[in-house]
This record gives sequence, C-alpha cells and structure tokens, in this order.
Amino acid sequence: MIDQKLIQRINELARKKKTDGLTEEELKEQAKLRQIYLKAIRGQVEQQLSRIKFVDKN
Repeated sequence: MIDQKLIQRINELARKKKTDGLTEEELKEQAKLRQIYLKAIRGQVEQQLSRIKFVDKN
C-alpha cells in the first residue's frame, strides 16, 4: 500500500542522491521502497482493468 510516509522517504532519498550521494545501505533501501511502490501501482492498475467491461452493440 502506498502511504504518505513511503512517498516522502522515496523523495528524501532521491534528493539526497542528487546532492550528497547515497550509502550502500540507502541504495538498498531506495531499491526496496521503489519495488514496494511499483507493486502497489501495478495492483491498482490491475484492479481498475478488472472492472472494465466491454460491450458489443451487435
């Protein structure tokens, strides 16, 4: 699930990467958080697509 804390931490790490660089531990955390985020987004898209019904007028 995507919550505000997750997004904030992803953004914090992205800003730090641009300015100071990240440690190995922070790089691993960033990769893990991105995977969690992407999994949640994919789940939301799948839910939306599963609700779509095609109607053929013929």
